Amino acid sequence: MNIFIGGAWPYANGSLHLGHIASLLPGDVLARYHRLKGDNVLYVSGSDCNGTPIVIRAKREGVSPTEIADRYHEEFHACFTKLGFTFDHYTRTDATHHHETVHNIFLQLLANGYIYQKEIQQTYCETCAQFLPDRYVEGNCPHCGQHARGDQCDFCSTILDPMDLLDKTCQLCGTQPTVRDTKHFYLALQAFQERLEKYVEDYKQNWRDNAVQLTERYLREGLQDRAASRDLPVGVSVPVAGYEEKKIYVWIEAVSGYYSAGRHNPQFWQSDTKTYYVHGKDNIPFHTIIWPAILMGTGNSALPQYIVSNEYLTLEKKKISTSRNWAVWVPDVLERYHPDSLRYFLTMNAPENRDTDFSWREFIYSHNSELLGAYGNFVNRTLKFAEKNYGCELPVGQVDAAIKMRIEALYPLVGGLIEETSFKQALEEIFSHIRGANKYFDEREPWKHVGSEGCANTIVTCMYLIANFAQLLHPFLPFSSQTVQGMLGLDELGWGAIEPPAHIHHVQPLFARIDVKQIEEELQRLHHSSIKS
Repeated sequence: MNIFIGGAWPYANGSLHLGHIASLLPGDVLARYHRLKGDNVLYVSGSDCNGTPIVIRAKREGVSPTEIADRYHEEFHACFTKLGFTFDHYTRTDATHHHETVHNIFLQLLANGYIYQKEIQQTYCETCAQFLPDRYVEGNCPHCGQHARGDQCDFCSTILDPMDLLDKTCQLCGTQPTVRDTKHFYLALQAFQERLEKYVEDYKQNWRDNAVQLTERYLREGLQDRAASRDLPVGVSVPVAGYEEKKIYVWIEAVSGYYSAGRHNPQFWQSDTKTYYVHGKDNIPFHTIIWPAILMGTGNSALPQYIVSNEYLTLEKKKISTSRNWAVWVPDVLERYHPDSLRYFLTMNAPENRDTDFSWREFIYSHNSELLGAYGNFVNRTLKFAEKNYGCELPVGQVDAAIKMRIEALYPLVGGLIEETSFKQALEEIFSHIRGANKYFDEREPWKHVGSEGCANTIVTCMYLIANFAQLLHPFLPFSSQTVQGMLGLDELGWGAIEPPAHIHHVQPLFARIDVKQIEEELQRLHHSSIKS
């Protein structure tokens, strides 16, 4: 089966924080799982290098937008690699192939009658002497009254036009903008109303509740045509004579990155492809309305089927704030902690259906009690016992029949949960069996029966469990699974029960204990950096 997985494109205007990783990690779990199954996977993402936030940061630092985009694109790529993300293509929106692809999509929509010209009024800053990109306009949301920028309210998730904002100001200079007439291209979203209603009805059983509720709200209120071009300082130019200085609106251009990243793999753009789109809830309408409409308008049948839209991750019970430096930055945290520790905690505490919290106390205690105390302990005690009493050659014995039956049944159970995007429950199922494995070792007391047939059977059963845990955990904890694979001399992993190995090699601990004193050190570091900012 062909599996397409699209991970949301982070803005290349600042470092990644754990909130970004919490929303994107499910994509790598899906990719690793489907590859183990033998499916044909295309997993893509990239850095959004065309957005207004990049220009704002560049102006603040007195450098070019390209310098900012280059810096953070390289940093993103390094962080994703260290965290074990297995993108088939991780690209960027200022790449030539992306511009060419977006031009083709725009012209197809134009030729098919889904993009048209319209004279509109747009905010203009007299002080800065320019039309203002939507994100340069700030004010209060007309729907909920909260502070918002001109393209979207993060508080109530409403897609906005800057003209709708109350008490508008220019983000660059703080003055109140005026209004001028100009011409722009518009995407005829209203033309897709009925088709999108049917599409949502057909696929919503595969979506998270937040995606269903928000998308149905938009459809109930009635879709409105949205701007397809804007006066932006950087981006993909409009490929129409006389309009080259205008740019294709980022919310059309950025989602088209999924196609530009995977356009050389046409087999993944057919109706029989299973498609997953992984992102935070603030990106829902772009993946359930805008992108499906673009695909429909260009005749592409590979519509988004699974919408994996996480809620928000908070930090020590407070909303993550990059402006106040209230965040755990990924480049920093990777210097001190095992990537599997982060992957484990962000899966077990994933904001799948509600906001969840990252607490340094919970993170460190979960590492010590679950990763080290349960999984690492079972692997280490078994292998050390086997090494001490049998050397590298493991004894001949029989795997416990009841345990074998449970492990064989665990693969379809965990696999089904992953495919349903219930990642937390899938990982909990595996760790329930790991705790059971520790109990089995304790009850069998092999140290009292060294040299007996019963001891051999116990060790062979435990080795069977370790080999299969390495496979089952590979989508979630790839680094420790790779370590186990090396210690047991396992060949390429798959998705189905495997027999115990005959040898062990170079036994080493999977995890180290984290000193609980680091809880207070991390809290002090967090508060200190937040105060400094």
